[in-house]
Order: sequence, then C-alpha cells, then structure tokens
Amino acid sequence: MNEPARDGTTDAPGTPDTDGEAYGGVLGAFPYAFRASDSVLFRLYVLIGGLLAVLATVVFGIALIVQVAGTLGGPGGTFTFSRTLFVLLGLFVVAPLVAPVLLVARRHRRTGSDTRYDTLLAAAGMLFVVSLYLGLVASIPPEFTLDGEVQVRPPATGPLAPLVRLLYAVPSVASPVVPLLGATLVPLAHRYAD
Repeated sequence: MNEPARDGTTDAPGTPDTDGEAYGGVLGAFPYAFRASDSVLFRLYVLIGGLLAVLATVVFGIALIVQVAGTLGGPGGTFTFSRTLFVLLGLFVVAPLVAPVLLVARRHRRTGSDTRYDTLLAAAGMLFVVSLYLGLVASIPPEFTLDGEVQVRPPATGPLAPLVRLLYAVPSVASPVVPLLGATLVPLAHRYAD
C-alpha cells in the first residue's frame, strides 16, 4: 500500500498524492484506485466494473461497425442519427460503470483515503450494474422474432418471479428508466459521502 514517493519517503495511508503523477487517464485510474483503496467492496467493483466497461465498449464498438457497414452508401440524416445514437447509448452505459473508479482515484489523489466514500461509491456502482440487468429484463418484449422464428419471453418462475413479473409489466419503451435510476445513484453517493 505504501509506495515510495519521489523524495524517498513513504506516503502514509490517508494522505493525498501530491506528486501529480498518480495515474494517467482513465486506464491508469483503475490500477491506481485498486491499490489506493482499503475497501474490499470497492476493489471488487474495480474488477467487475472494469471488465463490464471493457465488455460494453467492445459490444457497442462492434454494433457501431455493423451499423455503419449496414448503412454505407445511404443518404445522411436518419442513418447518421442512428450511428450517433449507438455512440450515445454506449456512453450512457460505460460512463456510470467507470465513474465510481474515476471519482475514487481522484479523491485518493487529492485528499487521501476514505474507506466509507470508497464503499458507498462501490455500492452505487454495483447497484447500477444490477439496474442494467433489470433494465434488460424489462426491455424484453412479450414476443419477438429471432432467426426468423417467433419467440416468446420466458415465464417468470423461481424465487424472483414477483420481481420479474413487475419488470415484465414495465412497457419496453420505459425500460431505460430502470438503469437511468441506477445511474443517478453514483452522483448521489458521491455528493452524500463527500
């Protein structure tokens, strides 16, 4: 945990990093925040949130490539707008995934360690991940076509059946509200713990 500073001394836990070179950008913030935090939940979130952010970036990147390839040669306007929506949607998914890590890394660099802050942001990030899944469940239409065959969404069974039925009752158009509510937890946790 205690890394030697440039002058040969060791930074004590809870002290801010004053050398200004703690991490370089988004990618450097992940290992820095992982090393700097004492919160086990936050360290777990760095791993899970980082992997999900990379996965979401790859999925949205591939979707954008497929979208661009499918609309090449077409007129501008609607096709350009749909490409922009892919990028915007990807940003709305990835930004709340990386925000807790960036905020914790920034806080550790500026003011030092605060396990309570780290844990609250990790919990908000985990709840956002859960809300993404719940939003996906809510967005499943009652019937849809997959590979030319009409499919019916699976019935709600098991101990979570009441929750699944509640999510199925949400209109597909309103399903983005679920992850949007989850995303608002990150800035709320930041404000509350600050």
